Amino acid sequence: MPNFPLATNPPKTDVTLIENSLIETAVELSKQSPRKRIISPLHKSDSDTLHRMFNVVQPGSYIRPHSHETDQKAESILVLRGGICFVTFDDKGNIQSHKKLYANSDVFGVDLEPTVIHSFYALEEDTVVFEVKPGPYIKKQDKGFANWSPEENTPEAELYLKQLIELTQ
Repeated sequence: MPNFPLATNPPKTDVTLIENSLIETAVELSKQSPRKRIISPLHKSDSDTLHRMFNVVQPGSYIRPHSHETDQKAESILVLRGGICFVTFDDKGNIQSHKKLYANSDVFGVDLEPTVIHSFYALEEDTVVFEVKPGPYIKKQDKGFANWSPEENTPEAELYLKQLIELTQ
């Protein structure tokens, strides 16, 4: 996965119009990404105190179960296009809940506290979610990955995602 960006460049303007072209660029990059997803930030830098971003996700992208407990960062996720299955876990890796969230439906988002171990996967191609959480972004502290979950980009992760999908259908 070397040389492929995890995110697009943030906008440089004080006022950023959120246009379809911004989303479509991220959709195309997510299809090319080895991770099958890409972040399109609206915040200007990792040090910003509020992070706003589009996360464009393709089916088969593995988002490792995690929480944001270390820095006590709550998070909101809204599905703008497509759908996701949002999953929460207990500290041993048992599924606590799962909910399918679709754009333009009665249930299209979730707001969660920092201690909630969670993940989601795309139910449809070109799924676009809008995420908001406090900054700053410090890679080593951003996510507390669940120690029972496999690391990204491993054969175990691919198998885990397949099993997670089967359990939450």
